[in-house]
Amino acid sequence: MTTGAQQGSAGIDVVAEADRLEAQAVAALDQALVVPSVLYVSGDRDPRAGVPMPRGRRLLIGDDPRLPSMPEAPRLQDFFALRFGPSSHLLQSARRAERAGCDDKAVLACLLHDIAVIGFIRADHGYWAGQLVAPYVDDEVAWAIQMHQVLRFFPDPDFDYEYPQMYVDFFGPDFVPPAWLKAEHDRARKHRWYGTARQITCNDEYSFDPNATISLDEFDDLLGRHFRQPPEGLGFDGSPTAHMWRTLAAPTRAL
Repeated sequence: MTTGAQQGSAGIDVVAEADRLEAQAVAALDQALVVPSVLYVSGDRDPRAGVPMPRGRRLLIGDDPRLPSMPEAPRLQDFFALRFGPSSHLLQSARRAERAGCDDKAVLACLLHDIAVIGFIRADHGYWAGQLVAPYVDDEVAWAIQMHQVLRFFPDPDFDYEYPQMYVDFFGPDFVPPAWLKAEHDRARKHRWYGTARQITCNDEYSFDPNATISLDEFDDLLGRHFRQPPEGLGFDGSPTAHMWRTLAAPTRAL
């Protein structure tokens, strides 16, 4: 018997519909094989061994039927809705920065600082995220996003920023940042935009509220004023990072 929670607004059994769509997607992949990129399986598999390339079957070169379809001209909000993981952390950080009286650049940097983590990669996520958005935001915002990754590991009493207890739990009390991180921190301290990057660490939500309800819509005006949405859509505007957006939209394409 179908419960009320399983019924959609149009009386559709959403569980059965999800099963149907999953079966449809699996059937579609019978015709086109997904071969994961080396990065996706490295660690679980020795990258030197390569990824097996089966013969006799076509490879997926278009959209992955297991993923929700993207618009022809996707906007940043579409990636949040259709490709990124849960974004509550970013929304909480941006709201906290806003309430702390930070300027628009710092709030936007907080809103976008971890999109690499929720979108595709954790290692060096600040650098990836800063590069990803660089063509579409002020240079100060992109630089701050990049450098927040470094600054998190170093306290700054002038900003009342302490090393997070979360990192002690994650990495252990004996963790020492490697030399390259220390060098990047020292370089960032001398930069004219140091304060903006430091504001990300100050407003980062290191203890997330699982019950916080924040919509990206709250920041539509901010994005409209400070994020340059290309009319062709992210990934199709010929920017230096368009290829990164295309990869996020279709991450399992063979080539």
